[in-house]
Amino acid sequence: MRNIKLTIEYAGTNYAGWQVQNKKYRTVQETLEKALQKVFQKRIKIIGSGRTDAGVHARAQAANFKTDSSIAIYKLQKALNTVLPDDIAVIKTEEVGLDFHSRFSAKSKVYRYTILNRPSRPAISRDTVYFFPYSLNLKLMRKDARILLGRHNFKSFQAADKKKRGAVRTIKNLNITRDKDFIYIDIEADGFLYNMVRNIVGTLIEIGRGKLPEGSTKKILPARNRQLAGPAVPAKGLCLLEVKY
Repeated sequence: MRNIKLTIEYAGTNYAGWQVQNKKYRTVQETLEKALQKVFQKRIKIIGSGRTDAGVHARAQAANFKTDSSIAIYKLQKALNTVLPDDIAVIKTEEVGLDFHSRFSAKSKVYRYTILNRPSRPAISRDTVYFFPYSLNLKLMRKDARILLGRHNFKSFQAADKKKRGAVRTIKNLNITRDKDFIYIDIEADGFLYNMVRNIVGTLIEIGRGKLPEGSTKKILPARNRQLAGPAVPAKGLCLLEVKY
């Protein structure tokens, strides 16, 4: 038996997220499993590092599956990319230990939220950025972002979830940078709650535009009340950059 790890890039625009749902919705996981079935001529269950929501993209999602096939790693990558649609690509294949689990072996994940901050709307990047035409004070946003670093209960930034989960997570890095018209908010954590990144970004934007006062995250974080935080920003600006092991 072999354990194969895939690193996958995808544009989430045309998918209802990563996780397999009912047949009404097209998902990334389901599309990959259909591609694997074509290659191996039998059903294969793939394990992802975690869910990405509808419209969210990935530059390096991680997943693994087990097989008794002797297919060469480089041939597998080529075969999968031949049958996958253009908006999903396997960018790396590797054989890993049998105890490797894409989700449970992960140490942290890095997400990037991209804001296009200029007066005119985008054309080329319309599906991968959040267009925000108003002025933002990045200095204030960075100051409030620092408050979120470390291990906290992030219930104030958790959207309603069907599953009951603990809300304690550790944010290891939170960086806000600007490159011309683009603002990048990069967040690394040991795990993320449902819509956590989008709710954090929405809150920081409200602070940056002056709708919430400086230091708001000091009150929002311990309150554990979603109503106090800013609105969730659109999914299309979010991208999974890396899963660290």
